[in-house]
Amino acid sequence: MKQILTATAALLLAASPALAWGKTGHRVTGAIADRHLSEDARTAIREILGVEDLAEASNWPDFMRSSSEDFWRAAGPFHYVTIPEGTDYDVSMAPEAGDAFTALQMFSAIATDETAPLADRQRALRFVIHLVADLHQPMHVGDGTDRGGNDVTVVFFENVTTLHLVWDEDMVDYEQLSYSEMTEWLDRRITPELAEEWSVTDPHVWISESAEIRPSLYPDDAELQWNYVFEHRATMRMRLSQGGIRLAAYLNELFEE
Repeated sequence: MKQILTATAALLLAASPALAWGKTGHRVTGAIADRHLSEDARTAIREILGVEDLAEASNWPDFMRSSSEDFWRAAGPFHYVTIPEGTDYDVSMAPEAGDAFTALQMFSAIATDETAPLADRQRALRFVIHLVADLHQPMHVGDGTDRGGNDVTVVFFENVTTLHLVWDEDMVDYEQLSYSEMTEWLDRRITPELAEEWSVTDPHVWISESAEIRPSLYPDDAELQWNYVFEHRATMRMRLSQGGIRLAAYLNELFEE
């Protein structure tokens, strides 16, 4: 792969935070989920978040990463998991600081704890909404060698970026759709049969799928243009759609009476 960056630019890219799906993708996943919530889940979510819907809540954990509070300084590892090639995820693999799987378990327990302070339940529920989407972004299930593609420099239609950011944002934003437009386009293609098939609430399954997809996303050439989008757009759209259906199914199960 050809060298395409100066040392200064490379350092700037390496310092970029790893966000999953970007604002548009997270909102799409949240908005799709909102269409498939049960009444029990919808009522419980309204009691915790008020008028804030899933699309609005979805990006809050990324926004708050700039906070100087101690909690947010320690929350970075909550956004991804690491699975070396050829292995399956097990909770024993999680680092002491935690990962997306252990964080999802922790925040799910807090969100459903009616004795917990409302502010804690709000933070927890926003994280649940966010982390289900994170685990459907294949580059957030890294193999431990390149920080989930953050160390892989590419050029996406003449813009210097990383493979991680291509999947966080560039592939989604290349569609030039608002999150509500993309939600409509994707959700109307989710048949009842697909929704039933995808309604898997076990995070191990989501993680395994992302790990299986991950190797196919690495390009042979650093110059990513029409052929890369053509080859991978269906995968991007499927993972957003599956993330939405799984988020709804997970919340429906979490708040089932």
